[in-house]
Amino acid sequence: MKFVRIIPRLDIKGPNLVKGVHLEGLRVLGKPEDFAKIYYQQGADELIYQDTVASLYQRNNLTEIISKTAENIFIPITVGGGIRSIEDINKVLRSGADKVSINTAAIKNPDFVNEASKNFGSSTIVIAVEVIKESNNKYLAYTDNGREYTGIDALSWIKEVQLRGAGEILLTSIDKDGTGEGFDLNLINSVSKITNIPLIVHGGPSKPSHITELMKQTNVSGIALASMLHYPTALNAPKLFNNYDDEGNIDFLMKSNSNKKFGNRNLMELKKNINNQNFSIRID
Repeated sequence: MKFVRIIPRLDIKGPNLVKGVHLEGLRVLGKPEDFAKIYYQQGADELIYQDTVASLYQRNNLTEIISKTAENIFIPITVGGGIRSIEDINKVLRSGADKVSINTAAIKNPDFVNEASKNFGSSTIVIAVEVIKESNNKYLAYTDNGREYTGIDALSWIKEVQLRGAGEILLTSIDKDGTGEGFDLNLINSVSKITNIPLIVHGGPSKPSHITELMKQTNVSGIALASMLHYPTALNAPKLFNNYDDEGNIDFLMKSNSNKKFGNRNLMELKKNINNQNFSIRID
């Protein structure tokens, strides 16, 4: 039986866990290692860490955070943001990551995908594809956490990176990210038809029915969740609120209407809800 992985995605700015809408307007939620520990205890299958400004500033600052996380968490960890060289990959893997996610560097130098997969094996190399639907209904790939236009057709790019040795695709709909409106099923189905490697999707869900509808209509290997997990977790764990440095703000969390659409379920409750509807979710 094929199990669909449920994977918390933690977007990082500086030392903080942040979340926005359409990958913008980032707000501080707390310390990523605190949230990661909670998700691990609640049955996360994997974790994704993404440095949201790494490519912008041409650096990756996650090694210390990853080292702290890996001391107490024993599920696969994928790290992305600012991965530009073989040495960057080495550094991240040595800090405790199991896989790396590459976007900007791969688009700028597609041969880097070949080099990385040759050096570390395809199973270690995840290609992140951030997508915006244009007015002509064409899906284009973006870089730098959705900030930079490339003009590259997303589907053609996904086909290419598979041939170059990518082991997984992490597909983000920027249009849907943080909206709570549900997944872009047309995009996901279009990508599913052309992929023969695991596909992880991200962007849009706010309730279990969005996830079960996705699983009914598409063939994905993993679902990366952010807002749907982070907001309820933060609101139910006030002790985390003050444990952050001065980047962004969390005032919006305290407003009663800010996050109602994301519900109040923790990760384990969400997985049990989906599993009870006869979908293949791993319950520990």
